[in-house]
This record gives sequence, structure tokens and C-alpha cells, in this order.
Amino acid sequence: MNVGISIVNYKTAELTIECLRSLSHDRKKTNISVIVVDNDSQDGSFYKLSAAVMSQGWDDWVTIIASAENGGFAYGNNVAIRSFLKQKMPPDFIYLLNPDAFIRTAAVDILADFLEQHPKVGIVGSRIENDDGTPQLSSFKFHTAMTELDRGFSLAVMSKMLAPWVDSHTIVDQAEQTDWVSGASLMARREVFEQVGLLDEAYFMYFEETDFCLQANKAGWECWYVPESKVVHYVGQSSGITSEAMVKRMPSYWFDSRRRYFLKNYGVIHAFFADLFWLKGFASWRLRNLIQKKPHNHPPHLLKDSFMHSVLVRGFKTQPVKNK
Repeated sequence: MNVGISIVNYKTAELTIECLRSLSHDRKKTNISVIVVDNDSQDGSFYKLSAAVMSQGWDDWVTIIASAENGGFAYGNNVAIRSFLKQKMPPDFIYLLNPDAFIRTAAVDILADFLEQHPKVGIVGSRIENDDGTPQLSSFKFHTAMTELDRGFSLAVMSKMLAPWVDSHTIVDQAEQTDWVSGASLMARREVFEQVGLLDEAYFMYFEETDFCLQANKAGWECWYVPESKVVHYVGQSSGITSEAMVKRMPSYWFDSRRRYFLKNYGVIHAFFADLFWLKGFASWRLRNLIQKKPHNHPPHLLKDSFMHSVLVRGFKTQPVKNK
């Protein structure tokens, strides 16, 4: 099996080097080649990465590419994916791995084995863990108006009623079919890219892996969560959006990506109700919290920002999402 691994670096050279180090210790079974795309970091990352690859003797399996611009997560990965697909013998599988992640033993082999043994499966994802081994949610239902209704109101009784359409937030220990998996550790067959196309570069960051899994689903490919493959992810180190960063305002590109996802995949009416359900639900939730004097861990101005970036205000055009 040949696996091409795409890692997009943006101002996280030290973390990317440690990610490569974790791969270097686990190259026993699967033949891997890695392309690291430095997404125009402008902080010396390209030279740091190149020097590390040479000094560690990784140059026979790692290539560093400097992109012309910081076009976002999809853009950076597509630079690597295009390079893999143009090779005389392109890899069987292409693996998207975050730079702020490192793999546990045999994590790549397990994903590749699963794809090889299940020809109807086009995409697989790992169990994403914290450094202490506790799991993070990394297997999800597609975002729909129903998920926004549930996410907004945050009522147990409503979640139970909407159970067929929303995430259970239960982390399972065995492989299961799912809608989409975390882009921090996502492996896909080469044929999936050849059939449905590359990642949508109109997303700057967020929702692009969800969109890609949805396009693969429409084309008949299954997506599976494979928890035997374990990957540690230091959440948000490459994007700056971490669980500790809830004191920070959400960037505009997150809202723009969300709006694009709904308009592109479900149309105007569905996008309108997705926004309406979320806004009414979250406003209700905030009011309940204020009355009950409970704290909340959402970013500041989330309700206002959600409204200002909704289709109600921004309209129904799906313009490319830019980093602002």
C-alpha cells in the first residue's frame, strides 16, 4: 500500500517537525511519502522545516513545498494532493494530517488496512485524542437545519426527539459508519478525489472536510470512523481557535464557511431555516442562562456575529471565503 500524506503548515514549524518525527517512528508496513506545504507562513517556517528534514535524514520520504499564498486549509492540502495525483505512480490513499497532531503506533497502517479491506469505503478517520489519551469528538452527522436547531436550544428533550439527525456525543470504541470525520486525520482513496474533485478552496478554514465527505457520500462512497487508529491533536494550535480561547471572538471566516456550506449543499430555503433555528435557539439558551445565572463557555458576541453573518443579513450568494 502506498499512502501520500499531506500536512499544511502555517507558522507551526516546531509542531510540524514533531508530527513528522511521529511518522518517522512508524514507517514499518505502509509505504508513505509526505508533502508538507508551508502556507506562506512568512516566519521562516519553510527554512526551518527544510533544515529539519535534511538534518534528520527524512529527505527520502518528505518533501517541503512553499505555497504562493495562504489560501487556507483546503488550498494548502490541494497543493499536495495535486502533486500526488500527478506522480507517475500516484498513491493508493491520500491522508490529510494536521501539523498540530502526532500519530500513535500504527495509526496510518490501520486506516490504510481498513480501506484496503472495505472497497465500498472511500473515507476513514481516526480517534482523535488529547495528550493524556482522553478522546475528542471526531465522528459526526452532517450539519443540517436539524443539527442547528439542536445546537441552538441545547435541550435534552429536544436532542432526544432529533436523535436520528443529530450527534449523540457518544464516543464509540469500535469502527462505525458515519457522515463525516475530523480533517485532523482523514484518509481517502485516490479514486474519491478523482471522482468528486479536490477540497473546495472557496472555504478558507472549517467545513471543508464536511463538504468533501458530503460530496463523496453523494457519489456513493461510505465514510467510517476507525478508533483503533489513534492520533493526538493539540486542538487549534494551527488555527488559533482552542477550547481555552473562548474569550476570543470567533473569526469571520468560520461564519462565512458555515454559510457557504449550507447554501452550496442545501439551497436558500434550508440555509434560511438553519440560521433561523440556530439564532432563535441560541437566543433562548442565553436567556435561560441569564435567568438562572449560569456561566457559559461560548465566545463573546457569538449571537450578534451569527446574525451579522447569516443569510438574513449577508444574502444568498456563495462567495469564496477569505481570511479577514
